[in-house]
Amino acid sequence: MNYPDSVENEFRRLYGDQPLIVRSPGRVNLIGEHTDYNLGFVLPAAIDKAIYFAVAPRKDHLCRLHAIDVDDDFEFSLEALGRTPKGWPNYLMGVVDQVQKQGHTILGFNCAFGGDIPIGAGVSSSAALEAGLAFALNRIFALGMDRLSLVKLAQKAENDFVGVRCGIMDQYANVFGLKNNVLRIDCRSLEHVYCPFDSKGVSIVLFDTRVSRSLASSAYNRRREECAEGVTVIHRRYPEVASLRDATAAMLAACAPSMTETVSRRCKYVVEENQRVLSASGFLQNGDLRAFGSLLKQTHDGLRDYYEVSCRELDFLVDAVRDDPHVHGARLMGAGFGGCTINVVLKNGVEEVCNKTAEKYKEEFGIDLQAYVMSIGSGTSEVDVRETVAL
Repeated sequence: MNYPDSVENEFRRLYGDQPLIVRSPGRVNLIGEHTDYNLGFVLPAAIDKAIYFAVAPRKDHLCRLHAIDVDDDFEFSLEALGRTPKGWPNYLMGVVDQVQKQGHTILGFNCAFGGDIPIGAGVSSSAALEAGLAFALNRIFALGMDRLSLVKLAQKAENDFVGVRCGIMDQYANVFGLKNNVLRIDCRSLEHVYCPFDSKGVSIVLFDTRVSRSLASSAYNRRREECAEGVTVIHRRYPEVASLRDATAAMLAACAPSMTETVSRRCKYVVEENQRVLSASGFLQNGDLRAFGSLLKQTHDGLRDYYEVSCRELDFLVDAVRDDPHVHGARLMGAGFGGCTINVVLKNGVEEVCNKTAEKYKEEFGIDLQAYVMSIGSGTSEVDVRETVAL
């Protein structure tokens, strides 16, 4: 399907105007799980699945939204922003709320959007909604925000209006994504470098366990608390340590006797994971995807054994492909306790790997396995009939 054309056509049918078209992608995090809130390093990328926005300004203060994929509408006024139980409009109203709170003056607007980001697969459709609308409003009202400002605004919309305590990685990868590259983001300085990811020979495949992540929220908050407890202990002996980003394996070993065994395990995982991200970016610079993939396997083992956020279904899917010659690496992706595994798979083996894994999963759990095949794409951008122009 040609999503830019279909979204534009639906907009023109609804509103009879010529809109700006914006593409806002989902993202995957290849390695660097639970390191963002410890001010460490992450290695995400934008993907080739995206939400497409058609947006045009109005002359009043009314904002009209149409979600094409669910055929649903919502209206609100710039003077009366309030959360709705409907859910999806909150991500967009949160952006408008932040735009106004940051002192920008805008009018109302008409908006239609739709796309092919799989919902609930852990590829950050929420960040795509937020950053995509922020980009569009920045353009149609000439607000003059740079890319990092858009990232921060989109994150704050989710934190303050939606009420989700997310880090900055999702919105950052959305806005700064570059085709055939991953971003190594320093979550303390908010700087990044691009690392090449050769998509010619490999695909990114997500396997969805279809297990509800009901434990993920409370466990996520507890893991943050345990990491903070570890930092407090290390800081007493090493005052220069302000986060686990600053800690080394030697520091942790010296301080472990003063921690609970659980806190020590959590810290061990984060310290090692930060080092894995740095090593992974080096392997990518050298084009060594097999060595890169071996680090994904190590990350999964750490998430399972030290951070304890895996589940039987996730472990099964990772083990199912662990010795497959077509698979460079696999691990659970995201907060854990369900959701998807991420797999780096040779393109000539994708169909075989998907079929064999689905057969094994069905036999073990009686669940039809959902697979999403994707590649590394570009970040949020304006769509032109002739070309895509990056911000």
